[in-house]
Amino acid sequence: MKVQKGFTLIELMIVVAIIGILAAIAIPAYSKYQAKAKVAAGLAEISAGKTAFETRLNDGDTVSTVAQIGLTASTSNCNISVTGNSIECELVHAPSQVEGGTITWTRTASTGSWACATDGSKITDEYAPKGCQ
Repeated sequence: MKVQKGFTLIELMIVVAIIGILAAIAIPAYSKYQAKAKVAAGLAEISAGKTAFETRLNDGDTVSTVAQIGLTASTSNCNISVTGNSIECELVHAPSQVEGGTITWTRTASTGSWACATDGSKITDEYAPKGCQ
């Protein structure tokens, strides 16, 4: 009686095919996850400046630099800029789907409320955080 040892070639080819199919599904899903995470990280970085921005405005000052609201101009996620009523993050070191896209917090002077928006051309609703679409 001959005892079989190891796997046959067809068995190994089936395993390789299954791994290939799983990778074909998982890699695009992971890439989408990475893009969403980078957008959320950028939003979190500029959200930290809203309180200091509001404080300066309530004190009668204006905001002209990111340093005035406790942020740095460049981080691992964003190039941050401010204008008279907004804080903006341009995404850097991001997946290609969202690279160079912008997220902006804009303050409405009459109500004091903040609204989040994305540029739409790079950061579509698919990648934008909830409430920032």
